[in-house]
Amino acid sequence: MAGAMSSTAVSRNPHHAGERSGDGGIGDGTGTGGARRLWSTAVSVMVGPRTLREGLYALLNLPMALFAFCFAVTALSTSVGLLITFVGLPLLCLTLVSLRAFGYVERTRAQWLLGLPVPGPRPLLAKGRRGLMEWMSAVLRSGECWRSTGYALFHLPWAVVSFSLVVSLWSAAWSALLYPLYFWLMDRSDRAGIHLDGHGGGLVWDTLAEALLVSLVGLLLLYLSGWLIRGLAMVDRLMVGGLLGPSAADARVQELESNRSVVVDTSAADLRRIERDLHDGAQARLVALAMGLGLAKEKLAEDPDAAARMVDEAHGEVKLALQELRDLARGIHPAILTDRGLGPALSALASRCTVPVMVDVDLPKRPAEAIEGITYFMVSELLQNVSKHSRARSASVDIWRTGDQLMVLVSDDGRGGADTGAGSGLAGLTERIAAVDGALAVSSPAGGPTTVTAALPWRDRPGRG
Repeated sequence: MAGAMSSTAVSRNPHHAGERSGDGGIGDGTGTGGARRLWSTAVSVMVGPRTLREGLYALLNLPMALFAFCFAVTALSTSVGLLITFVGLPLLCLTLVSLRAFGYVERTRAQWLLGLPVPGPRPLLAKGRRGLMEWMSAVLRSGECWRSTGYALFHLPWAVVSFSLVVSLWSAAWSALLYPLYFWLMDRSDRAGIHLDGHGGGLVWDTLAEALLVSLVGLLLLYLSGWLIRGLAMVDRLMVGGLLGPSAADARVQELESNRSVVVDTSAADLRRIERDLHDGAQARLVALAMGLGLAKEKLAEDPDAAARMVDEAHGEVKLALQELRDLARGIHPAILTDRGLGPALSALASRCTVPVMVDVDLPKRPAEAIEGITYFMVSELLQNVSKHSRARSASVDIWRTGDQLMVLVSDDGRGGADTGAGSGLAGLTERIAAVDGALAVSSPAGGPTTVTAALPWRDRPGRG
């Protein structure tokens, strides 16, 4: 807030405005600099790498689509005609698999030239399944095979349109743009030039000024063709993504499989942490306690005072071991969360934070245990980040329900700059929340403040209010 206010004050100060104008800052931003940016954008649209790649994609559409269409029509007609024999069905399956492979080529071409990453299809056969009949059954039930076939059949008309438009526009644009370089080679005695009536009459552009005017028209055509190519590429992206990409059901299955792997990895990491904490903490302390009590038992007869001191030390070790076990149990699932819900549990969590935390939980009833647990541990990790890294003076936790979502907002007035890159705690937190169809957004500019917003699906607790 302070940084924003000071920036606004400087921009409204006439003295500073004059200094910036004198240095050329504002002039560069609205005059020469703005014109340079406009010209750079126009050049990028006309002959930039994106336009050239997408134009090349449109030019390749026709030969690729023509080959796929001819193959699909020929192979499908032959295999369908032979269905009355024993070779028709295998031939049909081979045709579908071949068109599925062609879909892979088209996805690769779209990724290279259009910058469109399309996930590949799932394997036809599950692991452990083999055999001709199972393979043919999987091919005939594969949505990817049939969608690839539809793409091969319906892509040709669009390929003809996109190829024709790009060839026509680029040919006209480049011919007109380069006209000043070759118009003087024409024989003027034959009224050489561009004849508008097509029969040697009408206007004849055979002077340098007229040639430059033609070149200007070519430049305009090249600019318009750049935008047209981008529009054609958008249609191609829709076709490739819709017909060669995974279906909504397949995408959902892949997402669930990815989320399941995240949950499994997180659970395994939690088990390793619990085992390490038990081994290095309470277990080691209990071993030392047993040894101390054994030594006290041996000294009880010959040196009661020393034995009493050792028992006192063992009593202290018992207290520490119990505290470690309580902390470990709280890290697994705190009893206060089970008994009293999010409000008291988060208040107890906030009391252990190194900065003052204001907690506001406004829920009509308790959510499902899984959502409640995820919310608790998410807020716990975020408050640990506040304590360790933020250098904040205060923080707040707000939780409420809106529609079918549980909203969580954790903010602090610290230095900001929270890292959401791969490998950070926030990245892992994002994956764990996504595993239950939730979403997490982080706003943490340098200088602060930091705001973390999470949306979790609301699920009612069965049999409870």
